[in-house]
Amino acid sequence: MRIIIFTLLISITFTLSAQRVCSSYDYRENQLSNNLSLENSLNAIENFVQGKTNSRAMNVAGKPHTGSIIKIPVVVHILYNKAHENISDERIYNQIKVLNERFRRLHADTVNTPQWYKSIAADCGIEFQLATSDPQQRGTKGITRKYTPVSQWNTDDKVKFSSSAGSDAWDPESYLNIWVCNLGGIAGYSGFPGGPPENDGIVIAYSVFGENTRGGYQMGKTAVHEVGHWLGLRHIWGDSYCGDDWVSDTPKQANFTSGCPSGIRSSCNNGPNGDMYMNYMDLTQDACTNLFTEGQKERMRIFFEVGGARRSLLSSKGLLPPLTGDVPPTDGLPEWNQPKLFPNPAVNEITLDLSYDYRWIGNIITITNAQGQFFMQVSINTKTVKINLDKLSSGIYFLVAKRQDGASINHKFIKL
Repeated sequence: MRIIIFTLLISITFTLSAQRVCSSYDYRENQLSNNLSLENSLNAIENFVQGKTNSRAMNVAGKPHTGSIIKIPVVVHILYNKAHENISDERIYNQIKVLNERFRRLHADTVNTPQWYKSIAADCGIEFQLATSDPQQRGTKGITRKYTPVSQWNTDDKVKFSSSAGSDAWDPESYLNIWVCNLGGIAGYSGFPGGPPENDGIVIAYSVFGENTRGGYQMGKTAVHEVGHWLGLRHIWGDSYCGDDWVSDTPKQANFTSGCPSGIRSSCNNGPNGDMYMNYMDLTQDACTNLFTEGQKERMRIFFEVGGARRSLLSSKGLLPPLTGDVPPTDGLPEWNQPKLFPNPAVNEITLDLSYDYRWIGNIITITNAQGQFFMQVSINTKTVKINLDKLSSGIYFLVAKRQDGASINHKFIKL
């Protein structure tokens, strides 16, 4: 029987009640069905983790972490189409703070952990820090910013590639890549240990990144949940009815938990303490989640052991002092977010400014008259295209261009 491996993507959708709904299973099964070698690789990784888990006793529970601290270099890629999506450095710093407080169990909301679970609530000994050196060992704040012509992304991973107007990952063996963008109705999704390296990392909607005003998501815990997946944790209900999350100290649970409940809620004959809906790996609203368990801590840390899928991060140069100057800044928001044709009317030349969307480069402009008669074609080789009109008679013309993705330009202009 196949070991069900959670490769990529936990996508979380917003509803009017701020309920998170996961749709990862179909995507995961599709990835595995199309890539037998990936399935074999992930099965081997899980066997490694289970072997380590079964070969030793649980650490002393509920106590501050006393072993080595795992420090993970982070790069945050901001992809924005509109100015308000270009979130501030301060909000990014805040999200890193939220991650550290939750993974180290340092936040005040730990007092909300039920008494019967406090003995297994874990300080995971894992910390996150924005990178100080990029892959070329240039100085960096651990933040990249890039205008994108894409107004909304989904879970197809195109946001992770410059070729599709996203942002290329930094070496995933040395950095945790976090992409922040407009995910529309999705809160976030994550890759997992052993998945395709070019897709490794997590993607978070800008509206729920860091502390924010989004009801149910306002405490920045979406990133905590997704980083949990990136470090090898499953949903607490095991992605099936009374499923297995491969952690011994989390009780069986029928399904995800809606809203922000209180009291004991029992399912799957899980005993007097009931569901652990306050665990970060449930889909409960931010205000009601407050712990990882010792078993989850152990599972996450195994990936950093010799032979583990996250081991290379321990030798990353991402937190070392840089050897050279800072990373050059990326292009800022263009002056307009649509094709700009000027002057109009024109005498000898018109200019088509496509700086808002470099994906037009490599396409063709066609100029016709009002009757549809063809007059000229011009290749788009740069973001700003100058077109000589000397061969055109005075009159009304149409400039047309189309892309394979369905985008089109249709401008009327007058030649004097």
